Amino acid sequence: MLVWMGACFAFLYYQLDFVLEIAIADSVVSNLLLTAACISVSNLLGYYQPKNERILFTLAATAVLTFIVVYLSKLILCGLFADDRAYAAFFGLTMYVRAALMFLTISWCALANVLWYRLDEQSAAQERLLQAQNLAKEAELNKLRHQLQPHFLFNSLNSVFALTMVNPKEAGVMITKLAAFLRGTLKRDDEIWVGLGEEIEYIQLYLDIEKVRFSHRLKVEVNVADEALSLALPGTLLQPIVENAIKFGLYNTSTAITIRVEARSVQGMLELSVSNPFDPQMKATGGTGFGLGSVRRRLYLLFADSSLLQTRVVDDNLYITTLKIPQKNDPDNTH
Repeated sequence: MLVWMGACFAFLYYQLDFVLEIAIADSVVSNLLLTAACISVSNLLGYYQPKNERILFTLAATAVLTFIVVYLSKLILCGLFADDRAYAAFFGLTMYVRAALMFLTISWCALANVLWYRLDEQSAAQERLLQAQNLAKEAELNKLRHQLQPHFLFNSLNSVFALTMVNPKEAGVMITKLAAFLRGTLKRDDEIWVGLGEEIEYIQLYLDIEKVRFSHRLKVEVNVADEALSLALPGTLLQPIVENAIKFGLYNTSTAITIRVEARSVQGMLELSVSNPFDPQMKATGGTGFGLGSVRRRLYLLFADSSLLQTRVVDDNLYITTLKIPQKNDPDNTH
């Protein structure tokens, strides 16, 4: 603004040979009024912008402010220099040019403000949408996590009921372990990420409960590499995989089986594998498919990658489920 004011002064003083007082007054008054108009239109659009016909409102506001600026300029300047007929004639000749330049300047300022406020609104809307998506994702994750416990709890209570009639002592042991398991579940209900060591303890308690249910038929081997103990994973993500291994390994056979759980670090990722033997001649017990399906869904919500869970059959009788977990400090991690 100071540069434009100086240019107006130089044009009036050096090019048109007006006296110093006129050159200074014209450049200062006109540009100060123009500045006030730009500030006014900015504040007006900041406090009130109609949703419909916004451009028409902006043009109307600009036209009104232009008229006010030109009128006040004429009133002040022609009043100050009423005795100078040459300046009065000059102002009259240039009044429409002044109005056009002021209209363009105020319009540019108004348009810049409209764009700024619109971008600000879009940014706020985008932020609200992102927050809503995050809340929806978190709600779905919590729903998936909480749906696992009733499924397991009902099975365990049925087993406790059966044990109370044939082996009350084992029923008492199972109730104690079940209470400890559920207490741990409630304690870490708000923890999305847990350390591998804590998750293995959680799974070991779950397996102890299952061992009471299936007695000698279930054997478990857990092998955790030392370098993997410092890694983390989403809580309760491993349980449905182990539960799936028990269901398809034990439910269709009366022989003992061994389920192996292994964990190691591979290229900065936590790799977990759960293997269980099965009889290929036996038809698997029907189920809802919720277990592995819930794991895939949680992995997709957390990492936007559905390929982190893989299953394969080895030697026609060994089913292996492999789970890869990117770590939170991994730059390639998308969660």
